[in-house]
Amino acid sequence: MASAPAPSLSALVEELCRLGSEAGLDAVGVAPAEVFSNTRRHLEERKAAGLHGGMHFTYGDPSRSTDPGRALPGAKALVVGARSYRRAEPERPASPGLGRVARYSWDDVYAPLRTALGVVAERLRAEGWSARVLVDDNALVDREAAYRAGLGWYGKNANLLLAGHGSWFVLGSVVTDAPLPADRPPLADGCGSCTRCLPACPTGALVEPGVLDARRCLAWLLEAPGSFPVEFREALGGRVYGCDECQEVCPPNRLEDRRTPPPAAQPSDEAWVELVEMLDTPDEELLARFERWYIPRRQARYLRRNALVALGNVGDGSDPAVARVLAGALADPDPLVREHAEWAAERLHRRDLVDAATGAALAGRSADA
Repeated sequence: MASAPAPSLSALVEELCRLGSEAGLDAVGVAPAEVFSNTRRHLEERKAAGLHGGMHFTYGDPSRSTDPGRALPGAKALVVGARSYRRAEPERPASPGLGRVARYSWDDVYAPLRTALGVVAERLRAEGWSARVLVDDNALVDREAAYRAGLGWYGKNANLLLAGHGSWFVLGSVVTDAPLPADRPPLADGCGSCTRCLPACPTGALVEPGVLDARRCLAWLLEAPGSFPVEFREALGGRVYGCDECQEVCPPNRLEDRRTPPPAAQPSDEAWVELVEMLDTPDEELLARFERWYIPRRQARYLRRNALVALGNVGDGSDPAVARVLAGALADPDPLVREHAEWAAERLHRRDLVDAATGAALAGRSADA
C-alpha cells in the first residue's frame, strides 16, 4: 500500500496549530527563524547601561538568545505557543505572617507548556524534520519569538500581551528546520496612551514604557544572589517570590477577568506561604518544596533571606513563634541570614533579640579565647 502523501507546508502549519491547541496551548503561531536583530541591540544596550542588574538568563549571551539558528542549526521556523496561568486566587489562610507568591509560581506552569509543545515537535519529527522545544530557556528570547509569531504586543510593563486576553501567559517555542510559512503578521501596539503600570511598580523599576531596570525590580531582586537592597526592603512587603503589580493593574488583564471569570484555583496552587514555617524548615526540605522556583545557586539561604525580609514587613514581633525564628536566624552561622534577621528584628521592634544574639556571640568568643 502506498504511504499517504506528505501534507503541504501550509496544511502542516494548520495541523500543528490544531495539535497545539488540543494539547493545551491557548495561542499558537509561526514565525521565521531569523535573527532578532532589534532585540539583540536592546539587550546589549541595556546590559551596557547596567539595567540587567547582573541578571543572566537571555542577557547572558545576546548573540545566542537572539539567534534561533544557535539553538538548532539550519533553523527555518519557530512554532510559538502561549499557555495561560490565570486562575482565581486561592482563599487566604487565616494564619498571620503570610508570604505572598506571584501567580506564575503558584505551581509549575511550565511543565504543561513543555508537554504541549512536545506534541508539536513530535509531529514535525514524524515528517522528517528536526525540532527542539525551548521553554523557560536562556537559548531564546521567548517574548520576541511570540511577538514575531503574531501572538501579542509588547506592553509598557515589558510583558507580552495577547489581544483580548492580557499577559497572564507563559511562552515557549519549537525551533525547526521545516520551512513553515508564518501564519499571521506581528500585532500593533495595543496599550495606546495607558501608562497605569509605570506608577504601579512599588520601586519605580519601569523607568520608561517597556524598559525595566532590573536593579529595582522586586521579582528579580528576590532571585538575585547577595544581600537584598536595604532601600527596597520595605517596598517588598510580604512577597517571597515574584511580583505581579504591573500585571494586576493592566486594563486588558482586568477586562479579561470581568469578561470571563478566571478558572478556579487548583489544590496544588501555593499563593501564600507561612513565613515562620518556611524559616523552620530544614534546607533540603525547603529546596525540594520550592524546586519549581529559580533559587540562586540552589542555596536555601536565599529563601531564608526573602522570608526574613517579608517577616519583617508583615510579622508580629510579639508573637512567640516569630521571636523564636528570629532568634534562631540571628544565631545562624551564615552572615547573610544574620544580616536580614537583624533587619527584620529591628523593624518588628525586637532590638532585644539582636542584643541577646550579640551578647551570646561575644560570650562564645570569650569562652573560646
